[in-house]
Amino acid sequence: MKKIMAMVAGLSAQQEMGKMARLVAEAIVSQEDMELYPYALSEEKGVTLIADERSPEAVRLIPTDEHTDFLRSRKDIDMVVDFTQPKAVNRNAELYCQAGVPFVMGTTGGDRQKLEETVKKSCVSAVIAPNMASPVVMFQAMLEYAAKNFPNVLEGWQLLIEESHQAGKKDPSGTAVSLLEFFAALGMPYTKEQIADNMVRDPVVQEVKLGVPKKYIGGHAYHTYTMMSPDGTVKLQFTYNVLGRNVYVDGVLRAIRFLARHKVEKDIFTMAEVLQG
Repeated sequence: MKKIMAMVAGLSAQQEMGKMARLVAEAIVSQEDMELYPYALSEEKGVTLIADERSPEAVRLIPTDEHTDFLRSRKDIDMVVDFTQPKAVNRNAELYCQAGVPFVMGTTGGDRQKLEETVKKSCVSAVIAPNMASPVVMFQAMLEYAAKNFPNVLEGWQLLIEESHQAGKKDPSGTAVSLLEFFAALGMPYTKEQIADNMVRDPVVQEVKLGVPKKYIGGHAYHTYTMMSPDGTVKLQFTYNVLGRNVYVDGVLRAIRFLARHKVEKDIFTMAEVLQG
């Protein structure tokens, strides 16, 4: 069986940096049908060790100014799995498309419309998902269904989106932002700026007020979506709390396998499509 050769973008020699990329890399080396490419796109030059039950795997880091030449010279990469920084989203997508390399984009932020346009104009396929946690993707699909089938049913209602993530996540939740079009269709327009006004990144507030266990302060996602009727007599509320990153890693592995089967289709796939097979 030919293994899926997956390269990770976003690894760092510093253990506290690029945590999601590192978890994904560690998961890849533990899969029987996957192989971690021994090079990774990074912002720095050097080598990092990826934990493995047999022995650590050394991955050489390719600095930003060498990304283009490196990718163009490599023909043995099946795909890139991107968990970098919001500022790198559009640059990296253009890089992958120009090199003709399929990719899984888990990084949030950037210009999402430009991101999709870049892929559509190229000859590559990509899985693009601001959230790869299967339960959360199911929640997104439920809200999308409601938006399509019950337009403006909550017109005039007030919406409040509150979200908490680790301090290293500087931008508003990509998942919350992706839901704005559905809330608008239901009759409750909301903006990315409003999400930013209610996002929590203070570890003290997270632990004391929100009840996030201390061990998960550095990796969690607490979201609450509250909808209130105009007269204040009816409240709808959806809450999900995610501790750690394991649920996201599981979703990434699904996305890798899905893209390996569909990479010749030259299309953009959502995480919902990944879960549907």
